[in-house]
Amino acid sequence: MLHAGSPATLVGMELRGQRVSLRPTRPADAPLLASILEEPVVAAWWGRFDLGRVRDELVGERDDHEGFAIEHDGRVVGYIQLSEEVDPEFRHAGIDLFLRTDAQGQGLGPDAIRTLAAYLIDVRGHHRLTIDPAADNVHAIAAYTKVGFRPVGRLRAYQRMPDGHWIDGWLMELLADDLVR
Repeated sequence: MLHAGSPATLVGMELRGQRVSLRPTRPADAPLLASILEEPVVAAWWGRFDLGRVRDELVGERDDHEGFAIEHDGRVVGYIQLSEEVDPEFRHAGIDLFLRTDAQGQGLGPDAIRTLAAYLIDVRGHHRLTIDPAADNVHAIAAYTKVGFRPVGRLRAYQRMPDGHWIDGWLMELLADDLVR
């Protein structure tokens, strides 16, 4: 388990929140994550993901983000990822996540966000985090607000949906001192 201030990386380790733990994804997670992404409530915001896309974009190693399985009571209930801007003049990190439909509304999302945010601030030294939910995803926006994220503004025609239409996004940020621990 990582503790705030630890110089360790997440390879083979996990982060523990109050009710969830975050661990690096494994190839065996791909089928379950693909099935979660097929749930209508999740797919409405994340779009279409087949097993190959999950393996390539969420489980496989990438240079542009790190992904973690969200576990609660010993089972995977979702996924959370981070991306980092490392340019010293613009250094910050971004977060994105999804939860199984039956795991939503129980405080697990805010716990996962808070856990990853604390790691990014305390261990990786970020002073600012961003998140960009769909502007109409009121449940996600409420979860992010509970952790301390504040609205920055509406991103018009931000995300292309599977049927081809564009939806607006809502840019939110959290400064290190805003994190509700």
